[in-house]
Amino acid sequence: MSTTVVSALNVYPVKSCRGIALSCAGVAVRGLVAGTGAQAVADREWMIVDGSGRFVTQREHPRLSRIKVSVSGNALELAAPGCDPLRVPLEPRGGAVRDVVVWDSVVAADDAGEQAAAWLSAFIGETARLVRFDPSQERRCNPEYVGDSRAHTAFADGYPVLVIGEGSLADLNARLVANGTGALPMNRFRPNVVIAGLEPYDEDHLDTIAADGVVLKLVKPCTRCQITTTDQETAIRGAEPLATLGTYRNDPRQNGVAFGMNAIVVDGVGRELATGAAARCTFRF
Repeated sequence: MSTTVVSALNVYPVKSCRGIALSCAGVAVRGLVAGTGAQAVADREWMIVDGSGRFVTQREHPRLSRIKVSVSGNALELAAPGCDPLRVPLEPRGGAVRDVVVWDSVVAADDAGEQAAAWLSAFIGETARLVRFDPSQERRCNPEYVGDSRAHTAFADGYPVLVIGEGSLADLNARLVANGTGALPMNRFRPNVVIAGLEPYDEDHLDTIAADGVVLKLVKPCTRCQITTTDQETAIRGAEPLATLGTYRNDPRQNGVAFGMNAIVVDGVGRELATGAAARCTFRF
């Protein structure tokens, strides 16, 4: 097998909004972190909720794909077509705390305030608020897959890191082109860590990936939803890639098609992971 390296890193500070591509990311138990100190933003640290406090994603509102996220000064900045930029201070507000729901978890979160709520509500066309994960709590990952590791995450669907091999996307794209459909970019799958040098779907069989002193343990296939059918630039939906993935990647154990692997951090918390780093991959036996 050719040399395996970390080829891309992404952090998604606001669940279901656009990610930030990084050349170097901090590593925490809850996943990757962009920036340091007062300007640090963690993966899925923020989330949009509806009027009842339940999470809102591209599944219901594909337009969320058009919200760009960046850090400017000591603020998280959201930008979207037809809207003035929204700046959300990174310094904790010490304001209202509310219970919010993400899948079957009820967790405490800090409300980002009325300005953020008005901005998001206007953009998606219904009541919405922006909340931030309370770092004093732990939202545990499913012990069926992570055992007694005590792995936990913020507002990610279930696990702190998503890993995909470049070879898997290349194989999928070859099938799409053969079917008369254009190739798709990696952003359709919203990975945190992309690995080059693996054979297609090798990540399905990996136990660990070690790079830059960081060790990720791959614990569960990622079941894909209609977000993968949403063009992340235009928010237009189609049938692919789910239609093609369904012909050869259906996994009854995961109740759907699987593409990519969920992972937890088992070593290297507090270190940095960089693109170009050699990745030592250990396969399950």
